Amino acid sequence: MSNINTNNKTKTNIAVLVSGRGSNLQAIIDNIGNKNIENATIKVVISDVADAYALERAKKHGIDAIFIDPAGFEDVSGYEQELLKVLANYDTELIVLAGYMRIVGKVVISAYKNCILNIHPTLLPSFKGLHSHKQTLNYGVKVSGCTVHFVDEGMDTGPIILQSCVPVLENDTEDSLSERILEQEHKIYPLSIKLFIEGKLKVEGRIVSVLK
Repeated sequence: MSNINTNNKTKTNIAVLVSGRGSNLQAIIDNIGNKNIENATIKVVISDVADAYALERAKKHGIDAIFIDPAGFEDVSGYEQELLKVLANYDTELIVLAGYMRIVGKVVISAYKNCILNIHPTLLPSFKGLHSHKQTLNYGVKVSGCTVHFVDEGMDTGPIILQSCVPVLENDTEDSLSERILEQEHKIYPLSIKLFIEGKLKVEGRIVSVLK
């Protein structure tokens, strides 16, 4: 059992890992900016894709933006060791995955146990992995949504923090469903980070409780 991050006296240093456009990154930046998330600062945004627009978002807000090229390393372990060095340089306390398309390996997970958050655009444990909206529509479910969870060594298998539901409409496409789910992502991801920062998340096995 662990009670996460109960020290609110100083700002929690956040590193955001990205691969794409960074709309969830922007939502987090906005929530910190408007004081909805207090006692936190995004110290660095790290991408495994050189032209990820999320890096430009970071620069516009005066946040350090770093590209780490996976092709520059002989194996995944080498890449993750470099990632750990960067995280350490920024005194990272919380890692937030925001459209990061690489699997986080044991090296990083063991160093940041219960301090890595991810958001997935389905109601886990359904439709894990890639192409989740396509999986959802092909299966014919009537309700979808998004899930914020802690990251463990499985793919989208970590303890669930928050979920939000979205109806699947008869005329939905992958794009239309994605757009509606993304609206909910921008709400529950900042809220999950806020709860983490405030020390209100208690992890006991697979169960995450939100403390009052």
